[in-house]
Amino acid sequence: MRHLQHLTDARLEAGSVLSIGVFDGVHRGHQALARELVQRARQTGRKAVVVTFFPHPDKVLRATEERYYLCPPDERAELLLGLGIDLVITHPFDEATRQLRAVDFVSLLLKHLRLRELRVGAEFALGFQREGDIAFLRAQGQERDFQVVTIAPVTAQGERIRSADLRALLRTGDMRGVTARLGRNYTVAGEVVMGEQRGRTIGFPTANLDVWREQILPAHGVYAAWAHVDGTRYRAATNIGTRPTFAGASPTIETHLLDFHGDLYGKRLRLAFVERLRAEKKFASLDELTTQIHADTKAARACLADKPAV
Repeated sequence: MRHLQHLTDARLEAGSVLSIGVFDGVHRGHQALARELVQRARQTGRKAVVVTFFPHPDKVLRATEERYYLCPPDERAELLLGLGIDLVITHPFDEATRQLRAVDFVSLLLKHLRLRELRVGAEFALGFQREGDIAFLRAQGQERDFQVVTIAPVTAQGERIRSADLRALLRTGDMRGVTARLGRNYTVAGEVVMGEQRGRTIGFPTANLDVWREQILPAHGVYAAWAHVDGTRYRAATNIGTRPTFAGASPTIETHLLDFHGDLYGKRLRLAFVERLRAEKKFASLDELTTQIHADTKAARACLADKPAV
């Protein structure tokens, strides 16, 4: 199993069963496609390969500065490899890639991956200005000896699962909807760094996470979450927001691990969000905030008591 950073770094001896796309979040639709690739590759004695991109084409073409990604590129590759994919290529989406003509893109796939079968959605297209649509690719396949197979979308509650919808659900804090579409809890990870240590003074020490600046965060509020650190899982009450009670400005992620005693500074901690308990709120006094934190931790404990991590 391998992860490469450029298409031209690949030198496959066996032919490939390939899919191409961003695969941001590796949601249930992506997972179904990956399993199809693996099954087909095993049947034909070929390699299951995914070509994906970083930065996200949307970030480049729209020049957006907001948090956008559902997971970091290394985590995306790890998830795909965990599904049995033999090779993941995270190709740079730069100006050269954006300008690459579809016929030249196909030539690269044939040269470096020995493309024999391409499995993609019916709306897929590659190359400059998306000129390489399904009709083009099928014509290329007939001429250059590879097959193009279109796959049906995976749905949740009657709607197609799309990364764009996951972003919208995260921005409203709908973690149940997110989990249903991901097939697992949404996670963020980072190093525990020094905060203002106010939580210690009121009996609720929190771990402050320094997470990847480009990954989208759930809506501001308090969440029941699983905290994973040093191979152990803890129940946690997690706050995302600007701490309006203390006139904060920049969003922070602070999590209180239930039933944990110890030092977390410098450790890598991963949060798996289960449910939003309430929206962010400004409190009139420290006593009022402390009372609410007691209620939040109780609610988090109750929420997680019958919800295993997924």
